[in-house]
Amino acid sequence: MNMTQHRTWEKAWERPFLAEPQHVAALRRAVGLRLTRWDMPALVDAAELCVTELVTNVITHVGVSTPTWIAVSMNGTHVRVEVSDPDAGTSPTPLRPTSTQEHGRGLHLVAAIADRWGVTPTAHGKTTWCEFATGHAEPAAAEDPRVTRAGALLTVYGAWSTASTATSKLAFATAEATAIDLIADVLHWLDAHGCDPDDFLDRAQSRYEAMLGLGAGQSLHH
Repeated sequence: MNMTQHRTWEKAWERPFLAEPQHVAALRRAVGLRLTRWDMPALVDAAELCVTELVTNVITHVGVSTPTWIAVSMNGTHVRVEVSDPDAGTSPTPLRPTSTQEHGRGLHLVAAIADRWGVTPTAHGKTTWCEFATGHAEPAAAEDPRVTRAGALLTVYGAWSTASTATSKLAFATAEATAIDLIADVLHWLDAHGCDPDDFLDRAQSRYEAMLGLGAGQSLHH
């Protein structure tokens, strides 16, 4: 087991969940979507597989429905996936399964696929993590918090009901479709409460352009 070096990690996405088999696919997609947004499609398959193994490890060795937390962070040179659970008494260890054993290979896969992995004790249990090299020599700038909030909202709004094992391109297309659904539902909500959806869109566009620093007479649409 390799120990991680000390760096500053920018946590871009995190969420609590119950460690249940039916949640694994959605967690994989959410992590894959985050890496796609960072323009790292080459890491998607490996990261998704490690998510499966780390979450399954909690389900198998800590217990079904354990309150668990997943997070994805980046420091520019590496991406880190973390799965935290409340069981401080056991530390995940790669086993040596026989050819007839169904379980025991998960952490061997994590160790083989990730650049490094480890287990860190926390005040409320432990965090099992793995890291992947991004290929960037310098740390990337932290993502705009508005983009982070929107990504988290889209994940909550649509990822749990998305029935696809998506490639990176399909994952982004799914997020785009979810954003359209979300905006359409907001317009329905406004209309149902006596508001003018067109006025809402105009005001939202004006605020967005103001945030971009566009002055009077300028527009995103030419």
